[in-house]
Amino acid sequence: MSATLLTGELEGERLKLAAGGSWTASHASELEQVAGRLEGEAERARYVSIDMGGVREFDTFGAWMLERLLREWKAAGRETSITGLPEHDRGLLAALARVNREPPSPPRRENRLIAALASVGQAVAGVGRDLTSFADMFGALGYAAARVVRRPQDLRFTSAVHQLDRVGWQAVPIILLITFLIGGIIEQQGIFHFRKFGAELYAVDLVGILVLREIGVLIVAIMVAGRSGSSYTAELGSMMMREEIDALKTMGFDPVEVLILPRVLVLIVAVPVLTFIGSLAALYGGGVVAWLYGGISPDIFMARLTEAISVTHFKVGMIKAPFMGLVIGIVACSEGLKVKGSAESLGLQTTASVVKSIFLVIVLDGMFAIFFASIGM
Repeated sequence: MSATLLTGELEGERLKLAAGGSWTASHASELEQVAGRLEGEAERARYVSIDMGGVREFDTFGAWMLERLLREWKAAGRETSITGLPEHDRGLLAALARVNREPPSPPRRENRLIAALASVGQAVAGVGRDLTSFADMFGALGYAAARVVRRPQDLRFTSAVHQLDRVGWQAVPIILLITFLIGGIIEQQGIFHFRKFGAELYAVDLVGILVLREIGVLIVAIMVAGRSGSSYTAELGSMMMREEIDALKTMGFDPVEVLILPRVLVLIVAVPVLTFIGSLAALYGGGVVAWLYGGISPDIFMARLTEAISVTHFKVGMIKAPFMGLVIGIVACSEGLKVKGSAESLGLQTTASVVKSIFLVIVLDGMFAIFFASIGM
C-alpha cells in the first residue's frame, strides 16, 4: 500500500511527486516511511512539485504530513508547488499552514514580590467569595424556613427523620468513644502535672470545666463536620454532577427547601444532643482515669466535680452547639452546590467543606469565648 501513497521521479533538478491512496491517520506509519524514503531524492532537487489528484481520502493527519513536507523543503531553499488538491481540502491545508509559525516565547520570569502580592490578593478574593456564598446560602435557608413556618406541611418530615437517624443516632457510638478518650486524656495530664504540687484533686476541676465549656462541644462539632458535613457535600455534589438539582428546579421545586433545609435543621438539633452525650462520656472517662490512675475514688470525684462546675458552665457549652451545627450545615451544603461535572471537583469540594467547617467552628468557639467572658459567664 505504501508504494501508492507517494511516488517520485527526479528529472534533473526537479522532483515530481504523485500522491495517491488514503492520506489519513490510519496510514500514518506508511506515510512516515514513504516520506523518509524520498528524503534522499529531495536533497538533490531544487524544485519539488507534488500532485495530489490521486488522493482518495484526506484528513487532518494527511494535511499535516503534507504541510510538514512543504516546510522542510522550503527551509532547505527548494521551490515547492501543489497541484490537483480538491478545493474542499485546500481550506484544511491552509488552516494547518498557520499553525506553529512562530517559535514559542521563553517563559516569563515573574517578580517574586509581585507574585507574592498576587497570591495574597487571590486569597483575599477567595475569602470574599466564600463569605458571599455563605451569606447567600444563609439567606436562602432563612427564606425557605419562613415559607415552611407559613406552611408546615411543606417540611420534608420523612427526610428530616432519616437525616436525624444518620447524623444523630448513628453518630452516638463514635462520639461516645472519642469524647470518653479525650476526657480520660485531659484528666491524666491534669493529675500528672498537678501531682508535682500535691494538688491532683484540681484535675477534676480542669476536666469538668474544660469539657462542659469548650472541649465537649468543640470535639463533637469537629467530628460532625468530618463525618456528616463531608457526607452532605458529597451527596449534593453527586446530585449536581447528575443534574438532579437542575431537574428539581425544572419541576418547580426549590432545592434549598427540599434538600438543604431538612439537613441543616437536623444538624441544629443533633449537635446539641450529641454535645450533651459527649460531655457526659468525657466526664465519665475523666472519672475512670482519676480512679485508676490518680487514686481518686468515684465518690470524691463526684463531690469535687459538683463543687467545681455549675449550670452556667453547662449552658455555655450548650448555647454554642446549635450555632456550630448551623455553620457546619451551611458550609457543607454550599460547597456541595459548587461541584462541577468531574470527580476531581467532587473530591476538592468535599475536602474544602471539611476544612472550612472545622476552621469556622474553631473561630466561632473563640468568638463565643470572648462574648461570654465579656458578660461574666
